[in-house]
Amino acid sequence: MDPVDNAQPATRRPPPHPVFWVIAGALIVIAVLMVSKPTTGPASGVAFGQPVLSGGARGVFAFTGQLGKGTHGIFMVDVDAMTIWAYEYVSQKGCLRLAAGRSWRYDRYLEKYNDCGLPPEAIEQMVEEQRKYRLQSNESSMP
Repeated sequence: MDPVDNAQPATRRPPPHPVFWVIAGALIVIAVLMVSKPTTGPASGVAFGQPVLSGGARGVFAFTGQLGKGTHGIFMVDVDAMTIWAYEYVSQKGCLRLAAGRSWRYDRYLEKYNDCGLPPEAIEQMVEEQRKYRLQSNESSMP
């Protein structure tokens, strides 16, 4: 007997499902977009956040920290308004309590100072006195 005569007839494979053609087409489109790399649009690969208007940071920033032993809170800084404040988390009540707040508008002009308890208005007055003293000392030293 001839071995070729006993062979089973070859079965035909069915054509691929149309979903596979859709997937293949989508992959080709993605590959073309990645190679061409457009400079604008949603496929540009550039992520935009808040626009930077100047060299320095602007806006309100918040970060967590420890206020004391077993006491945590959130610190917030408003760079534009020159203020800083802190909230303490009161776990028994499940709420935030304002722990401190202050403007540093005039603090940054002080040259030597290390004390608690003065309001920003007192610091403003100290800065003005410091400026007047400097102006007087500069005028007296000029010939």
